[in-house]
Amino acid sequence: MALSEEVARDYVHLNLSLKAHPMSFLRDRFHRLGYRPCAELLTAKNGARFGLAGLVLVRQRPGSAKGVIFATLEDETGVANVIIWPDRFQRYRKTVIGSKLLGVTGRLQREGEVIHLVADQLADWTPALSTLTEGGFDPSLAHADEVVRPQADGRQKPARGPGLMTSGAEIIPASRDFH
Repeated sequence: MALSEEVARDYVHLNLSLKAHPMSFLRDRFHRLGYRPCAELLTAKNGARFGLAGLVLVRQRPGSAKGVIFATLEDETGVANVIIWPDRFQRYRKTVIGSKLLGVTGRLQREGEVIHLVADQLADWTPALSTLTEGGFDPSLAHADEVVRPQADGRQKPARGPGLMTSGAEIIPASRDFH
């Protein structure tokens, strides 16, 4: 079995590998496309245009962030924080929500030790992962990407207030799905 296939299988079953990172096998391809490793963010200048690609670890859309999405990408050199403003999200909605391997081009924002990439363009490179193995590679979603909803049973009835369900003594508010 090729090393890339071993790593892909590790990621499918464990969500990590001690052998290598999937991006290490794709680096040359992504370098030609203009994407640099996350580690280069450390030396890039504030305001510089920068492209990077990596596995999506987390997508967050806190209620207090006024529609801003925060994503964390990982490659073989480290992790990067990405900010996706609401207008970019609307334009790239399917890509932001569905990508497992995300390419981001934008402006670097540095505030002391904190570095973010503010997204201008986003690309879904998930199909590139299938080149790592003959059977395809489909890493599972990060826990933050999963949506857990209460299972309805025949005993649940709508409460008096809008968007509420009751189940015995507990009140379950309607979920705030990622829109």
